[in-house]
Amino acid sequence: MKLRQVSDLSDFSRGHWLRELLCRGEEPSHVQSSPDGQHVLLLQKSRPPALPRVVAFQRHSIAGADLERSWQPPQPAPVGLLFLQSPVVPDSWVLAVVWEHGRTEVWHFVVAVGWQLLQTLELCQGARARVVSVCSQGASLVWCEERPPLGAHSDVSKCAFRFCVCARALELGERGVRLGTARIVLHNSPEYQVLASPQHVFLVPAAAGFATTSKFLLIWHPEKAEFTITAPSAGFIHSKVLRSSSESDFKKLLLGSVGLLSGFAPLDIHTSTVSNSGGLLLVSTKGSVSILEPDGTQRHIFDLEGGPLAQGSPVQLKTFGSILACVLAGVLYLVDQNSGRLVEKEVLSMKEVHFLESQGEEDSIQLLSQSGIYSFTFSKPEDSSRPEPCLVEMVFEEACRYYQRRSLSSSKLTVEKLKKGGTFQAPVVLAAILQHSLHQKQKPARSLQDSYAKLLSTVSLELQSYMSLELLKTCVVCAPESEVESYCKELVEQEVSRILQSDMDKDNLAYLNSVFASFPKAAWKATRSCLQLQQNGDGLLVARATPEVWKKVLCQPQLEEVGQNGMVPLFELICASFLRFKPKWLPSFVELTQQYVSSSWSYGSKEGPEGRVPLYKRALGVLARKNKHSEADEEMELELLLCSKRPKAVLQALHLLIHLKQWQRVVEVAEKFSKLSPLLNKEIFIALLAEFAQHRELDPYLDRLWPLCPAELTASDILTTVLQHLPHSQEDPVPFSSEGNQLTVGLLKPLLQRVVQRPSVQDEMFSDALQSSTFPPPTPPREH
Repeated sequence: MKLRQVSDLSDFSRGHWLRELLCRGEEPSHVQSSPDGQHVLLLQKSRPPALPRVVAFQRHSIAGADLERSWQPPQPAPVGLLFLQSPVVPDSWVLAVVWEHGRTEVWHFVVAVGWQLLQTLELCQGARARVVSVCSQGASLVWCEERPPLGAHSDVSKCAFRFCVCARALELGERGVRLGTARIVLHNSPEYQVLASPQHVFLVPAAAGFATTSKFLLIWHPEKAEFTITAPSAGFIHSKVLRSSSESDFKKLLLGSVGLLSGFAPLDIHTSTVSNSGGLLLVSTKGSVSILEPDGTQRHIFDLEGGPLAQGSPVQLKTFGSILACVLAGVLYLVDQNSGRLVEKEVLSMKEVHFLESQGEEDSIQLLSQSGIYSFTFSKPEDSSRPEPCLVEMVFEEACRYYQRRSLSSSKLTVEKLKKGGTFQAPVVLAAILQHSLHQKQKPARSLQDSYAKLLSTVSLELQSYMSLELLKTCVVCAPESEVESYCKELVEQEVSRILQSDMDKDNLAYLNSVFASFPKAAWKATRSCLQLQQNGDGLLVARATPEVWKKVLCQPQLEEVGQNGMVPLFELICASFLRFKPKWLPSFVELTQQYVSSSWSYGSKEGPEGRVPLYKRALGVLARKNKHSEADEEMELELLLCSKRPKAVLQALHLLIHLKQWQRVVEVAEKFSKLSPLLNKEIFIALLAEFAQHRELDPYLDRLWPLCPAELTASDILTTVLQHLPHSQEDPVPFSSEGNQLTVGLLKPLLQRVVQRPSVQDEMFSDALQSSTFPPPTPPREH
C-alpha cells in the first residue's frame, strides 16, 4: 500500500481555516464530500464560546459566495446534509440542509457565483414535530420525526412510541424545488436512525430506545411497500406488505412476531453505515464487523483488533469496490468483503482522519487529515471466486477453533500466533501442501518434502472433492434460473455428506438445520444417499451407512445447545424428512437405528444415544410437532411404539388399540409380542383379561386369546382379575339377565379348564421324583 499526499489544503478556498478547524482538537461531528469531490462540508459541534456551524470549502480555489450556517443552542440544529442528484441537468446536484424543526434549505453551487439558496421548504406538517434522523432514497427524503404527546403527564410506555417514519418526494426542476405529498411509512414507532441504500431503507433502533424494541432491525422496501424484520441472532424473521396507512402501525407490524422477538438479546451496535453494495455495515462493541443484506440475512466479515470498543471511540467505515476500509485508533484496515480476509493493515501517523469520495478509482482511498488529503493506492485482491488463498486461510482459522476447544489456557489463539508460534505443525504442513497442489496448474510445481508428498497423495481425493464443490458453487451463482434447482440438489448432497464426515459440533448442526429448512427435498435425497437407504427384495428397509455416519446421526447435543434458536438434533431432522417425504419408512428407520445402537452400546448405557431419551420417543416427539394431525398420524404413533419392542411402548400401543377398538389388531399384537418375554406376556394377558371382563368385544377371539395365558397364572388369579374389572351396574343383580353383554361362567369355562388341567410346577417336581427307578430309595447300610 502506497501513501501519497494529493493536497496540503492550500488549493481549497479558505484552506487555512479548514486546517484550523481540523487542528482544534474537537473532532467534527460530520465530514462529507460532494459527489464530484470538489467540495468538503464540515458539520462542527463546538463548545462555548464558539458557535456550532456548517461550513463548505471549495477545492481549486473556486471563487464565489461561501456557505456557512451557524446557530446558537438551544436553537434547532441541522440533522442531515444530503446531496441530491438533479434529474434535469446531468451530473448536477444540490445540497439539502435539514434542520431539527423540519426546515429544509436547498443550496446550489454555480461556478463564478458560488453558493446560492434555491428554496426553503417545510418538511414536517406539524409545528411541534422534531426531525431526529434523515436520509435520501432515490428522489425522496425519508426521515424519522418525533411527535410529542399533547398531555403533559402521558404514559411513559406510550411516549416511547411517539415517533413516526415519513417519506416525501423532493422534485428538482427548472422552475425550482417542490415537495411532494408527505407519506407516513410507519407510525407509533420508537426512535429510529434511517440509513438509505439505492433500493432500501434500513431502520436502526436508537441507543436510548426501549429495551424490547432494541432487539431487531427493520428494512423498508419502497417499491414493494414491504417491511422486513430481522435480528442478528436469528437472521430473517418476517416480512409484511403494508398496503394501506392503517396497516403501517408499528405494533400491528410486530403482532405476529412478539413472542419470538422477546427471546432475543438486545442489539449490539457501536457503528452503522451503508456500503456501496447496498448492505448495512455493522460494528459491534466487541469489534466484530458484519454486513446486513436487504433480504434480512447477516454475514460476518472481520474482527477488529484491540478488544471491546469504548463508547466514545470513533470507527470510520467506507467501502471501495469490494474492499472495506476501516479506521480505528489510528490503524487503517483493508478487508476483502467477500472472503473476510485482511488485505492490508497500516498504522497511520495522523491523529484524526475522515474518508472522502474517490472519483472513479476503486483501488485508491482518499483520507482527510489535519495536514492535508492523502491517497492510499492498494493492490486489488485476487478474484474471490478462486479458492486458493481462501482455502489456505480457512485451514488456519479452523485449526484455531480446533486447538482452542482443546486448550486449557484462557488466552485466545489467533491465526498470527498459529503461523509464527511453531507449536502446531499440522496446519502449517497442510497449508504448504494446499499452496503447492492448487497453484501447480498455473505455476511450475515446486518440490515437496517426502513426508509432505506422502500426505499430498493421501489427501488428493479430498482436494479433488473440494475443487469440484467450489466449481459447483460457481455454477449455482452463474446458472440460469431453470438450472439452479438441479445444481442446488447436487450442492446440498455434497454439503450434507461433508458434514456427516466431520465433527458434529454446534456450528455444523446449526448449518444442517438451515440446509434442511431451505432445501428440504434436496436434503432428504442427500440423507438417503449418505445413509444408503433402500428396500431389499423382501420389501424391507436396509441401510449400509458406516458406523461413523451412524454416530453422527445419533449425536444428541447438550440441552443448552439446542432449543435457543430452534435448532434440533440431526436424528430429529431426518425423522421430520421421513414424515414429509416417505412416512412409511420411518418406523423401519427407527428400528434400524435401534439395531445399530444395540450392537454398539450396552443396554441402558448413559454414553449411548438411548441413555437419555429412547429413540422411539424422539421420533414420537417429531410426530407431535406436526401442525395438523390425522388418522395416519395415529397409525404412525402405533408403528413407532411397536417397532421399539420395549415393554412399556408395546403396552402403550396395546392400550391405544383398545381405545380405538381395533380388536383384530389387539389380538395380533398380543400374539406377536407375548413371545418376547414371560413378563410382557403376563402384562399383555392380564390387560386383555380385564377388557374381556368388561365387554363382549373380544369373544370372537377367545380361541386365540386363551393360549396366551402364562403358565404361572392359577384359576384363583384369573377369577380375582375378572372380579376386579367387572362393570359396576346401577341395578340390583338378577340371576338371569335379558341383556346379552354380561360375562357368564360358560365363557370362562375353557380358560379355567385349560388352567386346571395344566400340571403345576410343584406337580412336575413331584412327578420327576416319582419317575425315579426305585421308590422308596434303598436303606443305606448300617455300620456296626
